[in-house]
Amino acid sequence: MAEQKWLSRSRSYWQSWVKQYTAAQQTGLSAWHWKNWLATPSALRQAGVLGMNARNLDCISAANPRRFFPLVDDKLKTKRLAEDYQLATPSLLAVIEHQGQVKGFEGLIPPKVGFAIKPAKGSGGKGILVILQSEGQRFQKASGEWISHLDIERHLSNLLSGLYSLGGHPDIALVESLIRCAPEVADFSFEGVPDIRVILYYGYPVMAMMRLSTHASDGKANLHQGALGVGIDLNTGRALQAVQHDRPVTHHPDTGRPLNELVIEDWTYLLELASRCYDMTHLGYLGADLVLDKEQGPLLLELNARPGLAIQMANGQGLAPRIAAIQAHLRQRRGPEEPFAQRVQVAQKLFAARPTL
Repeated sequence: MAEQKWLSRSRSYWQSWVKQYTAAQQTGLSAWHWKNWLATPSALRQAGVLGMNARNLDCISAANPRRFFPLVDDKLKTKRLAEDYQLATPSLLAVIEHQGQVKGFEGLIPPKVGFAIKPAKGSGGKGILVILQSEGQRFQKASGEWISHLDIERHLSNLLSGLYSLGGHPDIALVESLIRCAPEVADFSFEGVPDIRVILYYGYPVMAMMRLSTHASDGKANLHQGALGVGIDLNTGRALQAVQHDRPVTHHPDTGRPLNELVIEDWTYLLELASRCYDMTHLGYLGADLVLDKEQGPLLLELNARPGLAIQMANGQGLAPRIAAIQAHLRQRRGPEEPFAQRVQVAQKLFAARPTL
């Protein structure tokens, strides 16, 4: 009962927030003073919003044994582990480990194919370079911009030097096959492939969003660079609400597509794929990033042991009451851990929501 009251209070707070902001848009943003949307810490706690300190102490430190961090902090280790667990990931075309390989990087990649360069130990989408096609010494980025052979060499050299890695340590570059966006979600993104972030608590999905790239985000599904975050109902896979730069939106700014039309197919299967990542890593608080490929279907893109908190804005819900609900469920049940399919069923029953778009 306590968790249900907390969840109800959280929903009321966020619905009120969206209602105020929508009304302000109709009269002009200048009429809406900053104090109407900058809530106090106590109001956020009452709404069930999980803050940075609580996430670090109560979720990451309490649920994630440090000895398992390397399994997700290193994308190459994650990929090889996923292969052992038979989880589909984008094909690995090449691994570039030292500066001597930079000059001849084309020889490591099949000719005339798209590819993505990623730092093995990067975070926040930094250092990812997506190439759609090549013509001689020119390469086309996802945004449509053409760059030179030297631009890619410079990017690889910086990556190996640790410019994008956690802690600035020397890194290695992964070159993966290009993901071709599934047609059912292609129109909701711009100049890039959308991805799906699922937050897991001991293998139970507690919140999900789809990140849609925009022109402002340079074709990357990165919220901090201007991508859209669309909250997804865990029960149906339908869009709940959406934000860009932490502000509510109803249509994609570049395509004009209404976001309330977004429905993710095979949603339960996607949640099961995410849930299996807990069994693979033994990390209790985990972010799983998935993509929908036109030919290969759902793929595991990467994992994050320190997932960000902006997903709460995208859903208009706080994470704290959902984590409390799973904790209560775990206290009540006895016996071995539930299998992944049953964990998904529990989450879908607990966290079904109503769209606000």
